[in-house]
Parts: sequence; C-alpha cells; structure tokens
Amino acid sequence: MKQFARLIKTLDSTNKTNVKVNALANYFSHAPDKDKVWTIAILSHRRPPRPVNTTLLREWASELANIPLWLFEESYHIVGDLAETIALVVPSDEKSTEKSLTDFLQEMIWLKKQSDEDKKTYLFDNWKQLDYYCRFVFTKLITGGLRIGVSQKLMTKALSKATEIDEDVLAYKLMGNWDPNVISYQDLVLQENESDFLSKPYPFYLAYALEDNIEDLGDVKDWSFEHKWDGIRAQVILRNDELFVWSRGEELVTDKYPEFQKFLGPIPNGTVLDGELLPYPNGEIGTFNDLQTRIGRKTVSKNLLKKTPVVLKAYDLLEWQGQDIRSKSFLERRELLEMMVERSRNDENVTSTSLSDLPLLLSERMQFNSWSVVAAERELSREKRSEGLMLKKLNSPYQVGRKKGDWWKWKVDPLTIDAVLTYAMRGHGRRSNLFTDYTFALWQENADGKRELVTFAKAYSGLTDAEFKEVDAWIKKNTLERFGPVRSVTPHHVFEIAFEGIALSKRHKSGVATRFPRILRWRKDKKIEEANSINDLRTLIPNS
Repeated sequence: MKQFARLIKTLDSTNKTNVKVNALANYFSHAPDKDKVWTIAILSHRRPPRPVNTTLLREWASELANIPLWLFEESYHIVGDLAETIALVVPSDEKSTEKSLTDFLQEMIWLKKQSDEDKKTYLFDNWKQLDYYCRFVFTKLITGGLRIGVSQKLMTKALSKATEIDEDVLAYKLMGNWDPNVISYQDLVLQENESDFLSKPYPFYLAYALEDNIEDLGDVKDWSFEHKWDGIRAQVILRNDELFVWSRGEELVTDKYPEFQKFLGPIPNGTVLDGELLPYPNGEIGTFNDLQTRIGRKTVSKNLLKKTPVVLKAYDLLEWQGQDIRSKSFLERRELLEMMVERSRNDENVTSTSLSDLPLLLSERMQFNSWSVVAAERELSREKRSEGLMLKKLNSPYQVGRKKGDWWKWKVDPLTIDAVLTYAMRGHGRRSNLFTDYTFALWQENADGKRELVTFAKAYSGLTDAEFKEVDAWIKKNTLERFGPVRSVTPHHVFEIAFEGIALSKRHKSGVATRFPRILRWRKDKKIEEANSINDLRTLIPNS
C-alpha cells in the first residue's frame, strides 16, 4: 500500500507527462504482480463497489477524531475533499500496517457485505495504522473517488515502457470484461491467448474539437463529412456466432440492447462495427433524454423496447471477415461498410420481415465542393437531431485514442438563455473556500398569474477566477437561508447560460432538461426582470 500511495502522491503532484510516465513505469517494473493488476484496474475505472456510504464515513471519522460532527462538516466544506479531511483529522497509532494494495482491496470487497458495526471497527483499525497519505489513498478507495490525472493512454504508455510490449497491443489487451480479483498479471498483460480476444473491442479513435479556421484544413475534397450524433458511442462485435456491445467507457452493455441480437445472421462473423447508439421512437431519431430511459436499466421490458427502441447508427468498420482493417483508409473502410450493409439487406437466407426490423442505420457520408457548403450543412444539425459535423480525412487510418489531424468534430454553437442566480454551494479542490457551484432559475407564471423563479439548471464553470471571487463575496453578504452546504441568495444577478441540447423532461421541476449547462457570461447589464422564462426555454426545443 505504501508503494502505491507514493505513486499516487507523485502522479498527483505534477502536470508533466514524462514524470507521470516514468513514475508509472518504475512502479510497474517493481511492484508485486497482483498490485500491478489492481493498479491497472483502478486507473482504468475498474474499482470495487463502495463498501461504506459517505454519511457513515463522516460520522465515524468525527467520532474517532473526537470532534463534534458539525465541526467535521465545516472542516470538510473548507477542505473540499472528504478523504483529505478524514486523513487530516484522524489520529495515527505508533503501530503501522504492512498490508499490500491487494490486501486492502480484497478486504474492501469483503467489507461490503458486513454489518455497520464490523465496518466501523475495520475503518477505525486501519485509519489509525496508516500515515497521512496512505490514509488519504485508503479512504479514496473506500469512497470510490480516487481520480488521478492519468489517462488510459498514458497508463498504457508507461506499461509499454515497463514491459516492452507495443502500446496498441496493450490497449487492446486491457479492454474488455476482466476481473482484477481473479486475473493474473501474466494472463492480463504478458501472455497472449487467442480465446481472450473473442469479445474484445478495439480502442476507440476520438476526434478533437475544431477551433481554427475550417479552411485551414486544406482541400475540401480530401475530406468526408457526416453528422455528429448525440447518443452513446459503441462497438458492436460479431464473432463465432456471438454478439457483444461495448460502450466507449469500456462497459459491456450487450444485455441492455437485446434488439441487436437481430444482427446475428444478416451480418457475418468476424465483423466489428463502430457507431452511435441512438433512440429511435416512431421511426425517427429521438433525444438523449429518450435514451436515458434505457441507460442504467438492469432489465429491459417489452414495453420499454417498444416505446424506446435503439438503433446503431454505424459509421465505421474496424474488422471484416475476421481481419483487423483499421490500417486501411477511412474511404476503404466506409466502402466495405456500405457493401456489407447492402449485402446483409439482400441476403436470401434472411426473411424480408427481419431485414426491415434490423436496428441498423448508416450514418450518411457526405462530400462537398466548398467549405461554405460544409458550414451551411452544419447549420442544419439541430434540425437533423445532431450536434454538428464530423470531419474525417479520406485517407486516414483508424487510430488509437485522441489524435490531431485526421478526425475533427465541428459542433454547432450552443443554445443560450439568460437566467437568475438563486442558490450557491462551495466548490471543490482549489475552489473549496469559494461559492462557485450555482443553481439558476427562469421566470414562470404561477396559478395566481404572478411570476416566480423556477430552477432549471446548475453550472459551475465559465467565469474567470476574479469573477468567481467577486460573486463569492456577494453571496456571503446576500444569503437568505442555509441548507447544509447550500445557500439561497437574493435574486439579483443574471447570467447567460449555454448548453448543448434540450428536451422535455418529467424529472425536472421546470419540465425541461438541458445537456452540459455552463456559464457563458455574467450579464451585469441586465436586471432580473429581463431574464428569460421557462416558455422561452421551451421554444428552443426542436419541433416544439
């Protein structure tokens, strides 16, 4: 555990990529094999389920520290991180533990099913036997909140340096549904078993946001264009008469989309499709809000399948006839994809009924003669239920991770609305002493015909440090009520809020859900009476 804690401390104390890679490579060269597996799992978001809820952690930490709970809570809100607060206030014994990272994580798996009294005893014993930083890391693992600035790609690069195995091979090996509590380092990293690759997806190729002048990309005829669909990026794999669906977050979600079993037969074995999972109610693309009714469901009922069917909007072919074709050009892969879809739809062994039911759509591939026409097509995005355009170089291979040059995303400008600040909460990390997490409201007419402010979104980014400090000072002087860490404030300030998408929602008080809200600017030139209304917001919903 001490070795792992030192690694985390090094990673958390630098922004230099080379320092992080060297620290990880050194760790992978010297740590026990089982700890290496758990470290790979933690850095690729395969953590054990949280064994203790944070309410109990706060209560027990304050008891062990012999301070009242209210003082612990105040300290927590100032520090801004629960694990760090616990590490600071809990006392240490002279006795020190020598347990490994693996020991602790296996105990955490065991702990989840124990009684609260057993959990409390376990935490007291271990908190006291760890030094400050080990206690911090231990508590982070308990809460499931260990987030270090290390990407999967950076971790793979370090592992490659330690093992001399090619990065792309490692990226492929580390994807999939492996269990760190069962698999060995030899099987996961060092040994190659053909059967292990049956269900494994390929590492996803990601696009950069286009920020420069679009004409700087050169000849428009060198590029292919398609709409950027607002769904869940996924790969659908057909091998050995089995089908697997993987999300970009490396989660196996086959059972959540049973309609894709229809691909078996019409689409041959040895095929891997890259595309977007999209809701398709009433034979047209729905909203992300529609898709959320399917996300997270452990079982999918017949009624839900009928109400919110899902399709794969395919835009790339990564494997064909059992061969990895990522090195082929985008144009070659697309032509194969289009041929495959056409052949599947004309398969004499498949009935016309099942073909019409196939939940597969091709993302339309477009080419243009001028960049001005490209810009005009982008303006049609929301009308077509997309987020903008994807730009892909015709001769580009399918690469690993996010790389500049060949794939770009050119999203439409965000929707905006002017809203009133009504609630505030302290931020986290370096903003833990400032009120930077805000709740915003819009006007709505109530039953008595009077206007009232109704909450519609939360946002915590978009202002400069100086503006955050100015708003924080104002909030502290204009608090109306306190609800734990949250303060209601006098309605006074108007902010322009930007967001990517919008849809009707029964889960929100305003009746509207927004996607990725953020502060665009502080409208000091406006009075709250000039802020927008819920009705104004609703007019931004497509086809409303």
